[in-house]
Amino acid sequence: MWANLIYTTILLVICITGTSAKTGYGPGEQDWGYVDIRTGAHMFYWLYYTTANVTNYTERPLAIWLQGGPGASSTGYGNFEELGPLDLYGNYRNHTWVKDMNVLFIDNPVGSGYSYVDNVFYLTKNNTEIALDLVRLMKGFYKLHPEFETVPLHIFCESYGGKMAPEFALELYYAIQRGELRSNLVSVILGDPWTSPIDSVLAWAPLLLNMGIVDQDGYEKISESANKTQELINQEKWTRATIQWGTTQSILLLESKGVDFYNIQTPTRGDSYSRLLLRTNNIQDLMYRTMVHYDIDEDRDQILEDLMQGPVSQALNISSKVKWGSQSGSTFTRLSGDFMKPVIHIVEELLNSTDLKVGVLSGHLDLICATPGTVNWIEKMQWSYKSDYEAAPRVGINVNRILEGYEKSAGNFTMFWINRAGHMVPADNPAGMSYILQKFTNFG
Repeated sequence: MWANLIYTTILLVICITGTSAKTGYGPGEQDWGYVDIRTGAHMFYWLYYTTANVTNYTERPLAIWLQGGPGASSTGYGNFEELGPLDLYGNYRNHTWVKDMNVLFIDNPVGSGYSYVDNVFYLTKNNTEIALDLVRLMKGFYKLHPEFETVPLHIFCESYGGKMAPEFALELYYAIQRGELRSNLVSVILGDPWTSPIDSVLAWAPLLLNMGIVDQDGYEKISESANKTQELINQEKWTRATIQWGTTQSILLLESKGVDFYNIQTPTRGDSYSRLLLRTNNIQDLMYRTMVHYDIDEDRDQILEDLMQGPVSQALNISSKVKWGSQSGSTFTRLSGDFMKPVIHIVEELLNSTDLKVGVLSGHLDLICATPGTVNWIEKMQWSYKSDYEAAPRVGINVNRILEGYEKSAGNFTMFWINRAGHMVPADNPAGMSYILQKFTNFG
């Protein structure tokens, strides 16, 4: 079955700085490999050169994609579930970003996807360590691909990436200013971001009540647990706050009869799923599965794992010693003491101290990073154009005469509300996502 999915397209040698494209998995020219970012830490990247009809791929921007989790794989989920050239079943994706720009998937933090460490002690423990690892990855990438040093660079992310990407962008910006590397960094765009975790959690109960997914009793139970999470955060008991967040998840799933955290309109198993949760009673496993395995459909998760550990590993000649995603549980656990910490102050610094464009997008059907919570943490930001943003009108996003959402801008910041989309906006509403790509990269 999978053998038919491995494409044998003959690729031309690219004569820029001696870099050669490879025959990878799927259509188009690709490159991939490891950068040893620290002793015992090996980060994997997978580059898709644009398939646009251009004389040279450097005519189009470079978009980085960072997945969430922490521990979810960009080369797996982002690539095959959202925006790469092929979908999970080997079909060509009409809305792939590769049609318009070069796309760099990074398995980050180390331990995610094909990235790995020689010992669990080399896993990252906090957001700053993650950001510095990514800067080291980019230094290695530019050494291998100096032709991209002047190409506009845009950092896109999703979910927990909304914590990682802002600090990565900030550290990369400062490294560029210090002359440590050359890079044409232009923007950072946060998709359905876990930027302020507690604001997301506090938004769960009101959203579900207003949508009729829970009743008043369910609302009060979820709110009580969420407020306990807030109390632990106020006391800076971060690991306990993470555990309490997991407890809140469990209560929410029981009260909602198994609503999908990533799109509240997705069909679920209802009461049978709720009863399964009661029998499981494993908060740690629930937390990990919710944030790292993006689909409650275990069959779909298994298809992706079989794909990544089978045909993709073979096509990319990944060592048999590297098992895709095998360290993701340890990656998630290692960051449990940092998981609930907000990075609103990092976004503020991006807006106040750099010239980078910053965007936030939110699908209105998302629950895990619910739109009301995102709006709340944006309101908390202190930045030079705050009053202009508050006074700015919210305008409609119209694509082919269809209302795909709304946007609001001031200074270098824009917020996007995307209609008919949950957590995975690139997959749920490609038209709305294309508008955002066009806004920041001029292509889409």
